[in-house]
Amino acid sequence: MQTQISPIFYIIFTAVTALGVLLQAFVLLAMYFAVREAVKRFHSTADELKQHAVPAAATARALLDDVSPKLKIAATNLVEASHSIRHQAAHVSTSIDDLVDRANVQINRVDEMTTAVLTSVSHAGDVLQHTASIPIRQISGVVTGIKAGLSVLRRKKTPAEAAAAEDVVNTGISD
Repeated sequence: MQTQISPIFYIIFTAVTALGVLLQAFVLLAMYFAVREAVKRFHSTADELKQHAVPAAATARALLDDVSPKLKIAATNLVEASHSIRHQAAHVSTSIDDLVDRANVQINRVDEMTTAVLTSVSHAGDVLQHTASIPIRQISGVVTGIKAGLSVLRRKKTPAEAAAAEDVVNTGISD
């Protein structure tokens, strides 16, 4: 069974297709005008940018040309100053090392002198102690002997002791 499409459907289909193509043409035309307007605005913005950017670039280039030799001179001066500072630092380091060496020599001399003085003082103290102690011991012995003698003399003799002492004196023989 075959159905036949009426010609009216063909006409409607053709009309709808024509309307779609016409609508598409209008959209393309609107896009064309929008792009053309955007290009005009881009060109005007580019012209304005050119008017402002070209003088700014020229000024920057002139400034760079003016500053470049000065920067080179400053860099050269910094390099020379760096070398001079290194040389001076080496000189100062050498001087400080020499000063430290001299200070160490002096410190060693003072240490030796102090040690010698302390040793001499210690020896002198020992000699004084030894020198003073002998006479003091001798005097102490004499005083002790005198005390012992006086205590013997003070003590009362018993009659037996007196007789024994008399016998010793007479005979010279002690018990």
